[in-house]
Amino acid sequence: MASAVVRGLTHGRAVWLMVLVTLMWATAGVVTRQLASARSFEITFWRSAFTLLALLVILPIWRGPAVFAQAARGGRALWASGICWAVMFTAFMLALTLTEVANVLVTMALGPLLTALVARIFIGQRLPMRTWGAIVVAALGIGWMYGTQMGEGLWLGTVVALCVPLAAAVNWTLVQHAQAEGRQIDLVPAVLIGALISTLATLPLAWPFAATSRDLAWLAFLGLFQLAIPCVLSVICARVLKAPEVALLALLEVIFGIALAWLGAGETPARSVLLGGALVIGALVANEWLGLRGRRSALSRPPSVPLSH
Repeated sequence: MASAVVRGLTHGRAVWLMVLVTLMWATAGVVTRQLASARSFEITFWRSAFTLLALLVILPIWRGPAVFAQAARGGRALWASGICWAVMFTAFMLALTLTEVANVLVTMALGPLLTALVARIFIGQRLPMRTWGAIVVAALGIGWMYGTQMGEGLWLGTVVALCVPLAAAVNWTLVQHAQAEGRQIDLVPAVLIGALISTLATLPLAWPFAATSRDLAWLAFLGLFQLAIPCVLSVICARVLKAPEVALLALLEVIFGIALAWLGAGETPARSVLLGGALVIGALVANEWLGLRGRRSALSRPPSVPLSH
């Protein structure tokens, strides 16, 4: 069933589907601001628990019952990937309870650049100069945000949010290292494992529960429509779109998320966040666009003919 869906997905439809995915991801901030009683680890627990329940239904329908066997016998690499997903799930929701939505989303946007840096350090992948330049500019943007928040008590949320792109970078590096050794990590059961670990890890910290029935309805929405469904859809899109295209489209989450929190929760982003975010997003767009253009020009270039002597 999964392969049939991918075969029927054109490039244009994959682009629009990825836009929908980013819009679904972007609802986390504004929905969190609607909660009446649930706080901190309880929010994380319920979101992860509802995600786990949703995936237990969705994955067998999409991939067949064998997906559970894949998770059971996936080995250390798969479970390490699952731990990375658990860190991302947990840190993201905790950060939203500690600081403004815009701070979290801009910090998360560092993912592609941190991934490139971690891959350079641990598996020796070379980085082009454009990526080094983007890392420097993005670091300046985050540094500006962090420095202005020191006196506002918002810095802790930014630090927690930084765990999300760091875990994503480690996760991607694990996948690349496994592929280099001839092993494949299936990210679909890894997401399921991540939801399970996050649920179990946050349960003791979430007790006693304070969520109202209305809170639980919002948290069920987050588990199903903000995380489980878009995670599955993003995996499908990634099989049709090139990695730079996915990275660029994923940046829409930052724009959508800030706009929804602004319109739906009255959370106006600070000027320092807008300036720092502009540096981060600008660096990412320039890096991915130049990389995509370079790859296209290389593909269109005719093969070289050796010169005769």
